Amino acid sequence: MKFTVLTKNLQLGLNIVKNIVGKNLNLPVLNTVLLDSKNNKLNLSSTNLELGINYHLNANIENEGIIAIPAKIFSDFISNIKDEKIEFLLKDNTLNIQSVNFKTKLICFDPKDFPLIPKLKKDPVVILPSRLLKNSLTSVFDSVSLSQTRPELGGVFVNFNKTKIYFASTDSFRLTEKIINTNCNRQFSVIIPRNTVAELIRILSDYEKDVSINVEENQIQFSSDDFEIISRLIDGRYPDYQKVIPAKSLSHVLFKKEDLQNNIRLAGLFSSNINDIGLRVDKKEVVIFSKNSDRGEFNSRVKNNSGIQVEEPFEVLLNYSYLVDGLKNIFSEEVIFEYTGEGAPVILKPKDTDLNFTYLIMPLKT
Repeated sequence: MKFTVLTKNLQLGLNIVKNIVGKNLNLPVLNTVLLDSKNNKLNLSSTNLELGINYHLNANIENEGIIAIPAKIFSDFISNIKDEKIEFLLKDNTLNIQSVNFKTKLICFDPKDFPLIPKLKKDPVVILPSRLLKNSLTSVFDSVSLSQTRPELGGVFVNFNKTKIYFASTDSFRLTEKIINTNCNRQFSVIIPRNTVAELIRILSDYEKDVSINVEENQIQFSSDDFEIISRLIDGRYPDYQKVIPAKSLSHVLFKKEDLQNNIRLAGLFSSNINDIGLRVDKKEVVIFSKNSDRGEFNSRVKNNSGIQVEEPFEVLLNYSYLVDGLKNIFSEEVIFEYTGEGAPVILKPKDTDLNFTYLIMPLKT
């Protein structure tokens, strides 16, 4: 195997595939990145058996070949190279790496031991702009449960409909739903593991091309011209979360998002050990308050933009960090806060209904 590659392209590729490589003492080959050079492409692959990533970059291939190379030392080394191009030559199980200003050798693993990463062959369910996919997953990511007691809540629920895709997540304390309008070739639902969603969001952060989504049995694949991400799906039945969303509210208040965010953050500084802040609403004003026996207390009056629509005064205690998480995913200058009754969830949503975003928070007990 002999090839030459641009340093910046290799650095980008390694940054994409290296993240899922860990320290596996039982299967050392899982600590490697597979380098496969053929057809003037260098293909980088990594896997942790739950998730696999392939990345393709252009290279000048003199002799084709394949090798598994320890991911950490290889990535750390390449990330510090300043030369424009790097040459690679494989001799036996040693990869010789050189450029204008350096030479080095790395001991490699037998590529035959590297686990096979499957490629799904069915037609895509849907093709989405990468930014739309990233933003949709990001908007529901914070509500994914970290608990192991209910595995089905440890991922993002995605329901592919004929004309819409529903993204949802819940940790039982809050619930998020994001809906996008698009045409899908098939109708079904899946639960994508939290770690897969996190990797996908990271990889798509600066990516501009469209992404195809394909599903077969218990696997999902996200692919583009440059990469494939193949993940196992969570096996289980997701709860019928839409039954939890109240059909109507008793009261609602329209806030400027920036004003509400600032006051919530200030109140959070004086919250107790359960992160509680309060909202007190009557027909005249909205008061945000918090109290901490060691720090002091906070009170603020927040302007209501449209006149407060309140059937009766109410007071509710909420986890301020949940409020912050919800507001950061509302891409609207104005936010609607809905009160649905004592002990029932409160709802945050953008004033612009076309954004199709709903965020529920269960109140804290007083």
